[in-house]
Amino acid sequence: MSEEVVSTRVLTVPNVISLLRLLLVPVFAVLIFTGQDAWAVAVLAVSGASDWLDGVLARRLHQVSRLGQLLDPAADRLFIIVTLVGLTWRGVVPLWLLLVLVARDVVLGVMLLLLGRAGYPPPQVHVAGKAGTFALLYAFPLLLLAEWDSWVGTAAQVVGWAFALWGVALYWFAGALYIEQARRLLRPGRQA
Repeated sequence: MSEEVVSTRVLTVPNVISLLRLLLVPVFAVLIFTGQDAWAVAVLAVSGASDWLDGVLARRLHQVSRLGQLLDPAADRLFIIVTLVGLTWRGVVPLWLLLVLVARDVVLGVMLLLLGRAGYPPPQVHVAGKAGTFALLYAFPLLLLAEWDSWVGTAAQVVGWAFALWGVALYWFAGALYIEQARRLLRPGRQA
């Protein structure tokens, strides 16, 4: 299998999609904090679909770029954090879920700083990390739908928590893999 070429291009279709997704973060925040749940679910659904779409287009159009490698995970992290804060504030999810996911991002943020200071780039995204993010981005609209007082809410709650718990497990599993990669790079006596 051949290595993917990573360009320095800025204006690509996937980058525009990722930028639009970043711009949806404050829109979603306003919707979730003002209780406009139907619109908030729609924005989350569009964000989740566009997250998948920008990755597919980047590969198919051979438009994988350094900027895209930064924008895409930044949009994912921002959506996850803003959604968790909003859902925790609204009482839809417990505080422990917010703390567990933020703790993982803080740990990895410190790891990235250490790697950067040592001259190493961020580790390659692992499939477990992508799967964890996917599960979380699908859990949140379902957990919001669970607030509806109907069979839809009941079904959304069961499926939403299944996605959330799998997402947390995969999120931390991928974090452990990234930490192990960093440990190997940063261990004393490692040859350059």
